[in-house]
This record gives sequence, C-alpha cells and structure tokens, in this order.
Amino acid sequence: MLRIAIQSKGRLFEDCMDLLKEAGIKLSNAKRTLLIPSSNFPVEVLYLRDDDIPECVANGVADVGIVGLNEFKERQKDARIVKELGFSKCRLSLAIPQLIDYPGVEWFNGKKIATSYPVILREWLDANNIKADIHVITGSVEISPNIGLGDAIFDIVSSGSTLVSNRLKEVEVVVESQAVLIANNNLDAEKQEILDELLFRFEAVRSAEDKKYVMMNVPDSSIEAVLALLPATKAPTVIPLATQGWHSIHTVIKEKTFWELVGKLKAAGAEGILALNIEKMVM
Repeated sequence: MLRIAIQSKGRLFEDCMDLLKEAGIKLSNAKRTLLIPSSNFPVEVLYLRDDDIPECVANGVADVGIVGLNEFKERQKDARIVKELGFSKCRLSLAIPQLIDYPGVEWFNGKKIATSYPVILREWLDANNIKADIHVITGSVEISPNIGLGDAIFDIVSSGSTLVSNRLKEVEVVVESQAVLIANNNLDAEKQEILDELLFRFEAVRSAEDKKYVMMNVPDSSIEAVLALLPATKAPTVIPLATQGWHSIHTVIKEKTFWELVGKLKAAGAEGILALNIEKMVM
C-alpha cells in the first residue's frame, strides 16, 4: 500500500482529486476522515495542511505527496521531486506599492519585506547581495505595506488581482511554482512499483490534456497537402474509405491550434472534419 499525502482543502485539493479520478483511483467521499484507502488501487490518501506535506513525506508518515513547489522549496525537507504535474501554477514574487518607481533589485536594500516564505526570500536576497529585513507574516501578506508592516511583500501571485486591489505591483518573479509529486528517499521495491504504475497513469492523463482526436475525409488528390498541415504523435493514420478515391485521415492535435488548422484543412480539400475529446493517451 502506497500512502499519498494531499492538501485537505483549496484549489490544490480539487486539482489533486480530479487527477486521481482521471487516473482511475476510486476514493470514498467520507467526511471528516483524514485517511481514506482506494477501493480499486493499492493507495491510501492522507489529507494534510499543505505546509505539513514535505515533512510527512521526508519522515515516512506518507510515502509520496502532492504539494506546491513553493512549499517544497520553503520547507527544505529531505525528499525528492518525482514529477512536475503542470497544474495549480502560480509564482512567488516581490511586489511594491504601485506609485513607487522601481529602478531594479537595488531598491530593496534597507527595506522591510513582509512574507510567509522567509527561506526562499533570504536565498534570493543573498544571491542578489541585497540587505533587507524580513518580516514573517502567516496570512494577509498583501495588506502589509498599507498598514506599515513592510515596504514590500514577497508572496504567491496567480492572476495578480489581489495585488491590484491592494494597490501593489509585481516587480520581481523569484519562483515559478506548480504542483509537484514528491517522494520519500527510502521507498521499498513494492512501494516503488506502485508509484511507477501511478506515474504511468498520471502521464496518460497529462498526455491527453488540451488535445483533440481529429478525423476527416480527404480526396486522394489532396492527401499530401492535408498531411503537410498535420502534426501527430508519430504520423497521421490514413484509412481507405468505401467510396473510391477517398481516404479518412486521423490524428491528434493540440486544442489551441484546432481552429487555426480547420480553415487550412478545408482549403486543402478535407471534408467532414470531426474533433473528439481525449480522456487518456498512453504513449
């Protein structure tokens, strides 16, 4: 049995639960339960605060965990990053009041910076030879400059709307963060085998994200022109149709390029273009 720790609430919780569901891991919806076993896969899920996950994985309370890269870097626990998961993206940035002109990183010399991430901030300050005071705050960091607790802040930024509402502007991005899968450094062979299968499923889910399975009918005279427009994991599939002189072409494309391609495909001779969602894609 592999124990996986995930955040007990918030956006990262929702993203983790979606990933596990897409990977075919069935969990009960029991309320107020901290540890829930899967009914169809040898894993159990331990729900924790996000800042507790790195330590619990490092000391073996959990075998693996899903946590923001920002939290993993801040806690500096002895565990390893197994995979970047590509969701719950954000950044750790420095922000200052909007009305202040920002000449560069030297502005922070002698300033007081409010943050919940003192370790990462100290590393950045030292790397840039900046002498600044760090004021540690556990919540509502963004209000610090308005109430005199700091000249600037170092905090998580997603859309940037919270900064704007507090009359702040982002001036330096220090860490680009996302959800990562971390693991204990001493997994036994059985748990490593379960983790490998879990990673295989996660990769199948990720590979299918933002992709469409596209089919179209193409006259023989247009096949080369259509194929020249199409990307594919290896090569498009070309299948003869019952109607003489026509073939069906199947391929996988990124969703964001679909509408750009449709006009070109039609102009090249493709007809009956059908796009389908992909749930999983095993490479």
